[in-house]
Amino acid sequence: MKKNISLFLMLFFTVFTFAQKTVSGKVTDTDGIAIPSASVTIEEPGKDAILAYGITNSKGEYKVTFTSQESNVDLKVKAFNQKPLTKQISNSDQNMNFTMQSEATEIKEVQLKTKMITARGDTISYDLKAFNSKNDRTLADVMKKIPGIEVSTDGTIKYQGNAINKFYVNGKDLMEGGYGTINNSLPKDAVQKVEVLENHQPVKILQDKVPSDQAAINIKLKNAVTMTGRGEVGSGFGAPWLWNVKLTPMFFGQKSQWVVNYKTNNMGEQVENEGNILAFGSSWEGRRGNVSQNNWLSVENAEVPNLPVKRYLLNNVHYLSANYLTNIDKKKEWELKANANYTNNAVERESNTLTRDIQQGTQFNTRFLNNFYTDKLKGELIFTKNAKKGFFKNTTTFSQFWNADRALAERAGSIGNEALESPTSSFQNSLSTIIPWKEKMVNFKSYISYQNDKQVLEISPANYLKIPYKSPTDTAFTTIKFTPGTTALQSLRIKSLETSHSANISFSTKGWTFTPQVGIDFSTDRLITNFDGITDDNKPDFSSSAYENDLKFTKVNPSASVGINYKSEAWSLFSSFPVNFNSMKAEDAFRNVSKSLNKVTFTPNIFAQYSFASFFKASVSGGISNNFGDIQTAYAGSILTSPGGFSVMDPKNPIPETTTKNGGVRLEYRNPLNNLFFNVGYRLSDAKNNLLATSVVNPAGFSVIQYIELENKRTNNSYYAEIGKYFPKFKTNASFSYNNSVSKSQMKRNDDLFDTKTDGNTLGFKFNNTYFSWMSVDFNATKSWNKQSNIYTTGNLGKSESYNHNLNVFFYPLESHTIGFYWDQINSKLGDTKFNNGFFDVSYQFSWTKKKVDFELKWMNISNRKVFEKIDVKNATIEQTTMQLRPSQVMLTVKFNFK
Repeated sequence: MKKNISLFLMLFFTVFTFAQKTVSGKVTDTDGIAIPSASVTIEEPGKDAILAYGITNSKGEYKVTFTSQESNVDLKVKAFNQKPLTKQISNSDQNMNFTMQSEATEIKEVQLKTKMITARGDTISYDLKAFNSKNDRTLADVMKKIPGIEVSTDGTIKYQGNAINKFYVNGKDLMEGGYGTINNSLPKDAVQKVEVLENHQPVKILQDKVPSDQAAINIKLKNAVTMTGRGEVGSGFGAPWLWNVKLTPMFFGQKSQWVVNYKTNNMGEQVENEGNILAFGSSWEGRRGNVSQNNWLSVENAEVPNLPVKRYLLNNVHYLSANYLTNIDKKKEWELKANANYTNNAVERESNTLTRDIQQGTQFNTRFLNNFYTDKLKGELIFTKNAKKGFFKNTTTFSQFWNADRALAERAGSIGNEALESPTSSFQNSLSTIIPWKEKMVNFKSYISYQNDKQVLEISPANYLKIPYKSPTDTAFTTIKFTPGTTALQSLRIKSLETSHSANISFSTKGWTFTPQVGIDFSTDRLITNFDGITDDNKPDFSSSAYENDLKFTKVNPSASVGINYKSEAWSLFSSFPVNFNSMKAEDAFRNVSKSLNKVTFTPNIFAQYSFASFFKASVSGGISNNFGDIQTAYAGSILTSPGGFSVMDPKNPIPETTTKNGGVRLEYRNPLNNLFFNVGYRLSDAKNNLLATSVVNPAGFSVIQYIELENKRTNNSYYAEIGKYFPKFKTNASFSYNNSVSKSQMKRNDDLFDTKTDGNTLGFKFNNTYFSWMSVDFNATKSWNKQSNIYTTGNLGKSESYNHNLNVFFYPLESHTIGFYWDQINSKLGDTKFNNGFFDVSYQFSWTKKKVDFELKWMNISNRKVFEKIDVKNATIEQTTMQLRPSQVMLTVKFNFK
């Protein structure tokens, strides 16, 4: 591995060596007058490929940095009404001035054509018309085809492999990171172009002072004031009667914007995730994230197939959201944003699994039939001022959950009914303000969060549970004998309070910004649990404190740090050097145990990026972090976290400590002139822990999870590369990606302590073509090879392969008529066992062009495949699983734009 790292670093820094070639100078006409907006390009002799380019400024000055291994390169200068110049120059740093001869340009015909991809500074613009096909209707349909941009399955937009930090519409951030609704419902016809804002710092007062390595997306609409939106109404038959309704009106004005969204269906579309926050902005804006429950307890869950969600999701969902933005002052610096969403969802899921335990030489069957009920409400109010002379942002969030889960479980011949009730109340407030003070900036940040979780897990009959147990006087594990006909009950309540306050002052000089900061974080958690059950022999005694918890866990973390940032035309650097004074205490009233930890840590992190040759960016990053555990690793009383078994921590164990070191290098290339994008990189991480999770598993698969004091490491190394290019002549966008990841860790199962190594390789290919007027094609494919190595998975037993592809072909036999064919293929292989799963859909769509209305008839899962099969190897077990799918169904849908 060290050889691989050395080789990669050698190649990486070789790029820097070749990169130091710059040509600069001035372009004038024969009268000595400067020529602005002249293009200066560098090309390799005999090749029609641009290495780098520049544009002269108002003084006629240019500067071009390029990379080439050739001894000579061609420099070309072009300007309107001037005769083009071409000169071969040496591959070296130099200053060259040019005088251009006048040459009148005869224009026979004027055609206004917008370039499909253009670049200006850190902004790359994509003309949406160049990438859409006849069957595309929304922004998301087209975004998936743009080179350099990727839309993940969860809706996250990535640029050059990294998630964006902001999503704007006409320069305004209405959705505050929850942009899925707009991306999925904004009609493509309303969009003029998509802009990628590279190295985007969203806080205006920090621009040119504190750099960023993330990009943002700005959707520029055709009109400054736009009333638009998308709607669908559908009905069909399968099992049962099906419906699908989507109504998303939107308004984007110069002073205000709003989006209202209502979606409901029972045909397998996961619309409720549109409310998720996918872009988190800058840490200078305060703290904000997706609110979730503290899910300590759970019923046993059916497996989920590696398929598009629409193939297996048996749902009944209603999702309603509203987002509103308005300027509340004349200068349009202050914004008020209000958003709210409500989800009511019921999901059914079923799977059957045959598990072979390699370690114990046994096997058993499990079958789980689940019903998950989600009922949640979220509201948010945001006040923002984002101006060059100051910043203020206050975000108040309230969430309420009334969730419930059910499971009918069969395991090794036993049947149990499982029920979980889990209401949660949550409140957060985040404040951040930056105030200019003379030549300095003062930043205050404050965050408060309070959450109250209640959970009750019930299993009936209790003798379904065959959980391992060993009393202090026993030498071996036995099985708890619950009394038939009784009920086992696990209750849990956790109240969490977290606060964080900090203040810093920033001052800048010659591109450098220094930010000393002091802060204090405080959190306290109170955990109360109790397990009730009846056994035939009173072993164990559930009335004892061994099955209860009354734990208070407190953290106090004062800190002092200095941030050092640098921004120039070519270089971006941001770093932080914090010293943390960690103090934490766990008090267990039932066991009369009080343990604490006091430790000073230094956790620096750094990111540096160098831009060169117009199209290249090279970066290096690294950091150290510490985690000293939380209340989930500090309790000592046994908790039935799942009907599969108890989890317990030894009261004598110290507070968990984890130290993680990470680093990475990356090279990016994006050339709008020839529509080529690629990135390649390497990442590594090393985590050292003082506690190790161990499991005792019996032949029926029930277990007890314990933690022992034993230093262990978890390492991960990964290489990745991606290249994409758009071929305008063939109207084709194609990309390849590759990822190799090697991870190593330790684990203990029953009495065996062993190392596990996982080597995974993934190759991806995407292809989109709209060359023919009568057909368009979208194709995505992924091939994976994985090998897991430990004392059980020897030879070919730990080797697995998978192949997935998604093919969409659309035919346009007549104007306004579209025939669609869809093919999802999912293959898996473990040893000699293979599973091939194919799914096919067809559709017919008639478009009423004048009214912008589509009528679609779609037949899904034509072959009526009702189950999905897969095989997995998991450390010491092999699992062969069959999962329930959606049956064949037919839908008739009317789709329309609101305007």
